[in-house]
Amino acid sequence: MQGLVIKSTGSWYEVQTDEGRAIKCRIKGKFRTLDIKTTNPVAVGDRVTVEPEPDQETGLITELEPRKNYIIRKSVNLSKQAQIIAANLDQAFLIVTLASPRTSLGFIDRFLVTAEAYDIPAKLIFNKLDLFSAEGLEILSQYQSIYEQAGYPCYSVSALKATNLDQLRELLKDKVTLVSGHSGVGKSTLINALLPGYELKTGDISDWSDKGKHTTTFAEMFKLPFGGYLIDTPGIRELGVFDIEKQELGRLFPEIRKLMDDCRFNNCRHINEPGCAVLEALEEGGLEPSRYDSYLSIYNNNDTRA
Repeated sequence: MQGLVIKSTGSWYEVQTDEGRAIKCRIKGKFRTLDIKTTNPVAVGDRVTVEPEPDQETGLITELEPRKNYIIRKSVNLSKQAQIIAANLDQAFLIVTLASPRTSLGFIDRFLVTAEAYDIPAKLIFNKLDLFSAEGLEILSQYQSIYEQAGYPCYSVSALKATNLDQLRELLKDKVTLVSGHSGVGKSTLINALLPGYELKTGDISDWSDKGKHTTTFAEMFKLPFGGYLIDTPGIRELGVFDIEKQELGRLFPEIRKLMDDCRFNNCRHINEPGCAVLEALEEGGLEPSRYDSYLSIYNNNDTRA
């Protein structure tokens, strides 16, 4: 049987077969012998072949169909390994909050670089609009300006008050969308608002860290009533950029990509080379300093901290 992996809990996967049956599956042993550098050889969003186990309600995943793309994160405790968050995506939404918890510009940039590296269009969804003061709205405008100039669509919503959710429904329609962000940014609240009846568990912000408590502990794919699928993922506290060559990094920042062909040297690192179009744009105000700082941070350190 062929089907779609709609849920992953580590050792078990739920597969929705093309006949409409949901079957709990494990991976057949041969997957363990493949040269796979990720902690999970199968991910939510994968198309797979399943063999029912004799006299059981469960099945074995025996084959994995080629992926059109996937998004990956570095395993913080296993530096040479990584985790595939989800596969076969049409787009990714990063849910951003300016406070409780704060999403840093560096974290946003590392997520966007990762999405660019795996050819996944990304959009920024600024949540908790209902909590913004006048000062917060001004900061929101600054954030949006930074990323819209870089070419990323930005949207402001309140999942709690259902503000501007019709915009999101239109964006989600008939697409497979990953929803990601820090714990506590309101992913589960947003999904509950978009999918009445699912009632995903939501959590409070941790007092000691001002970071969200993990309420989603595994990746899961939901079928949207208006067409398409939404993939919910555990909140990310730290995001490592994985397996990106330094010489390719500039191309993963759209605004740097537009400039780099005008550099004097083909192998320009955009750090201190003469005739660098990127540095000229930075000096003249044509490149956002925070974005360039993120470029340097990833280039020099491959920084993995949020």
